[in-house]
Amino acid sequence: MTKSEKIKKFNPNDIGNKNAGMYGLPFTQDECEIQIIPIPWEVTVSYGSGTAQGPHAILEASYQVDLHDPFVPEAWKMGIFLDDFEESINFKSYSLRKKAEELIKFLAEGDSVEPNPDFKEIIDEINTECRTMNTWVKQRSLHFLNQNKTVGLIGGDHSTPLGMMQALAEKFGDFGILQIDAHADLRDAYENFEFSHASIMFNALKIKELTKLVQVGIRDYCEEELNLINNSNGRVVTFFDRDIKQQQYNGDSWNTICDKIISNLPDKIYLSFDIDGLDPKLCPHTGTPVAGGFEVEQVLFLLEKIVKSEKKIIAFDLNEVAPGPNGDDWDANVAARLLYRIANLVAHSNGKKA
Repeated sequence: MTKSEKIKKFNPNDIGNKNAGMYGLPFTQDECEIQIIPIPWEVTVSYGSGTAQGPHAILEASYQVDLHDPFVPEAWKMGIFLDDFEESINFKSYSLRKKAEELIKFLAEGDSVEPNPDFKEIIDEINTECRTMNTWVKQRSLHFLNQNKTVGLIGGDHSTPLGMMQALAEKFGDFGILQIDAHADLRDAYENFEFSHASIMFNALKIKELTKLVQVGIRDYCEEELNLINNSNGRVVTFFDRDIKQQQYNGDSWNTICDKIISNLPDKIYLSFDIDGLDPKLCPHTGTPVAGGFEVEQVLFLLEKIVKSEKKIIAFDLNEVAPGPNGDDWDANVAARLLYRIANLVAHSNGKKA
């Protein structure tokens, strides 16, 4: 059966078929315009865990999502496909996480790794395996980008998309990052881990093709990160949550603030979305929740304005989604709906048609 025949036969108003693909869509991987790469990895998380289960939880929640998109009508016809889970990544994350937890506990008690050769060995192993994971992500991203697909990534922790950023530099040249996040993620080798989830943007800035990092919603950061922002000569522009809220309290609209954000973005944009950028009532089980943050439609309003501005969102990630204990699927429920809307927006931004 051809894709057009499947579209004619498919009823988007039916309940999601769990025997079909993500969101209950009937298409093969080759037929889908949007390719999602799941990375079940959370080796370096320093507080709550569970994000390695995020991609699977989002898949399960996707079957409950209604398929009408108010900004991209009949978007489901483009097709969204979740790539196969790379079991070696999941297995490696699980085994390394245990070692990392031991080291993080050791550091939290005020001890140093320097006199302890066993911990030095653990750090070296984790940094090496993170490089391997990044290389795999880069290669898999390029595999789909070179097919002219719209590519998204779901983690796992926020360290996972570095390889995709490197792939975008190779594919597109100069680009910028729009980071939605509670944290600045500008720490240098946090807790001795070169590829920590708290270091993703520090590492991204090593990519010479990255011309601009625009951070939105940041509300948890250290003085070292603030100094990096202030000394970046405009390469890093941060819209702190406190400043956004105070501007609104003083009468500025979110629409006006979005215009300021967009004016700082280059023409080609990578969206990096840590779910903790939202109000924690929407993601209570994420690894490091922080009071404050956005509503879902606030973020989507910004992204829709970017698309209307004719700037191009070239790819995206959604990270740090963690299912709750005892089968609580609220975080994944929010994430699955957010992923659907973002994926459709990004595909639309790249000229894909329903």
